[in-house]
Amino acid sequence: MLKGIDIILYEKTKTGEDGFHDPIYEESPVTVHNVLVGQPTAEEITTELQLTGRRIAYTLAIPKGDTHNWDNVRVAFFGQTFRTCGGAVQGIEAMIPLRWNKKVQVERYE
Repeated sequence: MLKGIDIILYEKTKTGEDGFHDPIYEESPVTVHNVLVGQPTAEEITTELQLTGRRIAYTLAIPKGDTHNWDNVRVAFFGQTFRTCGGAVQGIEAMIPLRWNKKVQVERYE
């Protein structure tokens, strides 16, 4: 049976604006259970690097029923911090036989 790990997702909440009217966010950690961590394909790494200049480190499979926002947020697992590249790609829940129906790519973040 496949089983994922717990990761820390840093949810962003808008708390105001700075002097240039750019939003100011506060991050709060939330534990997301049963997330699969996998290696991206060579094609995914190359494509993302050529298009955006980002080097993908891992691909995360998000469990069905998850309602968190995964767009450009920090995540932590394996004792390291990462940032999601874009948002989650979601499949039709009823058409996917396993417990995960979304995937998101992450890059190393320092």
